[in-house]
Order: sequence, then structure tokens, then C-alpha cells
Amino acid sequence: MESQHMMFICTTCASVWQGGKRVGVSGGEKLLQQLQELHSHWELHSEFAIQPVECMSACHRSCVISFAANGKFTYLFGDLSPDLSPSEIAGVLECASKYYAHPQGLLPWAERPEPLKKGILAKIPPIPVPMA
Repeated sequence: MESQHMMFICTTCASVWQGGKRVGVSGGEKLLQQLQELHSHWELHSEFAIQPVECMSACHRSCVISFAANGKFTYLFGDLSPDLSPSEIAGVLECASKYYAHPQGLLPWAERPEPLKKGILAKIPPIPVPMA
């Protein structure tokens, strides 16, 4: 059985704050909305879910997304514009497709589409599966 793949999107990224409260739509929410629009027509939409996250603690590198799945490396990307072009959004989904297809989820720099060639914040190893 294939494990569920997740794309986490920080919805707090690029927020405007007044009086300790967030005002208006954040950059992360804009990015989430753009990804959700193309995601619904993507061939992997049922295998690769999008999950909004309140904060991913990379505020100085916003906007932030992450790819994760059991048994695979987790990638955290930052410095994404909240106003990506449709082709750049398609590039994010193309990169997610490459992540999905690789058994360990590896995303070599040369194989990553724009805009995910830059802004990598972390490549986290998978949690080892205990031996029976």
C-alpha cells in the first residue's frame, strides 16, 4: 500500500499584523489558494494531499511549503512568492510529482523545476522503520 504524500503550506507566512492580530489575507493563504486551484486538476490530487499549517516557524524565509511522506525525506522550501505565476505553481506540482515518483523522495537540485531550485531550508531524513 502506498503511503499518503503531503504538501504542507504555511498559512501564516507573509502576514500583515496590527495590534497583535493578523489583518487581511496572508501571502501563505494566497499561495495555498493558487496551489489548491491547480491541485484539483492534477493527476496526483488523490495521492498527494495539500494541508494548510498555521505556522512552520520559517517567518524570515516566507512563504514556506514542505513535501513529506512515510519512509521518505522531508523537504522544506522557503522564499516563495505569494504571487507565483501559473507556470511557477505548475512547477511546484511538477516537483511534487518527482518527489512522489522517487522511492526515497529525493529531489536533486538539477531535477527540481523552478521555483524550487532555490530556497531549500531543510532536507530531513526519514524516520527509520523498526526491524521486526
